[in-house]
Amino acid sequence: MKILTLDNISVVGLERLPRDKYEVASEIQHPDAILLRSFKMHGMEIPPSLKAIGRAGAGVNNIPVDEMTKLGIPVFNAPGANANAVTELTIAGMLLAARNICQGWKFATELEGDDATIGKAVEAGKKNFGGFELPGRSLGVVGLGAIGIGTANTAKKLGMRVRGFDPQITVQSAWQLSSDVDKANGIDDLLRGVDFVSFHVPLIDATKSMLNAERIKLMNKGATILNFARGGIVDDEAVVAALDSGHLNAYVCDFPTNLLKNHPRVITLPHLGASTVEAEDNCAIMVADQIRDYLENGWINNAVNFPSVNLPRADSGVRVAISNTNVPNMVGQISTAMAEADLNIVEMINKSRGDVAYTLVDIDGEVPANVIEELASIQGVLNVRVID
Repeated sequence: MKILTLDNISVVGLERLPRDKYEVASEIQHPDAILLRSFKMHGMEIPPSLKAIGRAGAGVNNIPVDEMTKLGIPVFNAPGANANAVTELTIAGMLLAARNICQGWKFATELEGDDATIGKAVEAGKKNFGGFELPGRSLGVVGLGAIGIGTANTAKKLGMRVRGFDPQITVQSAWQLSSDVDKANGIDDLLRGVDFVSFHVPLIDATKSMLNAERIKLMNKGATILNFARGGIVDDEAVVAALDSGHLNAYVCDFPTNLLKNHPRVITLPHLGASTVEAEDNCAIMVADQIRDYLENGWINNAVNFPSVNLPRADSGVRVAISNTNVPNMVGQISTAMAEADLNIVEMINKSRGDVAYTLVDIDGEVPANVIEELASIQGVLNVRVID
């Protein structure tokens, strides 16, 4: 099977694809799967051979997910694999802002004269960079996935008061969240009276400019905003206006712009959230394993556009994987087509997610090509794949 890489993917991850089964290259014809990080696929011609896409990271804004869904192609990502890296940077961002470290560093690097002169300048100038400590300060965390939970739990250990909000928090995430984290009823409720707010949500229509001028007014005077999620979640112009007026203390983010990069109360980093060796390795390992599971077994784990489906393999025979629109009687039509061809169904599972569904069927024996063609011709079937 052929894997096309559109970015530099960690070798540790690529090693999960054994060379006796996989050909992996940055230039390859008729790929079965694509692995990428930040490469923008929008407008890219999609090879007819493509069966899956794996994003070695969490966000999938660079992938035309809706288009892939219509083609029956699952898009996998690696949620949580970079959580520790982003959590550490978020905590570092709070410390940078609270202690005016970047401003103080800039002051120190611009000092001139002999050591005695510099020493006098330091003593005279350090009063301009006085900060505050984190214990007792309040932090609001928007989005309680792996990164948000890591940030909330770490902040609690630092002695902060933490509130969190996530309308779609999973049971698994809830178990991992410290019981000492207060639950907010909404964004406005969370922002009232906080000293820091940190965003850990994807950029979608519902989160665009989530933090705007009106909501900034709800925060404490001298509050700090942290955004290591996506540019666009925070209204940068509103933040700069609040910084200039003195209502906000600082803005720390991973997305430099001309508006932000030279502002004295803004710390902008070059999208470093997941830029650690460990995070890149973890993301590549997770997504490579998921791609392999899908290609070899038809299993779906951590796809952003398809349901999770796992079915142990039968001892013999073949497996048929079918992607289709989520409409009534689809399973009945699939079963009928197989029954009319005298095919014995050993095991079968069907799961749906929104407008799409996915079916795995284990057959005792071979599946004739004409049956595959008949299945593919059923209205609503997106693609059919036989896995030996």
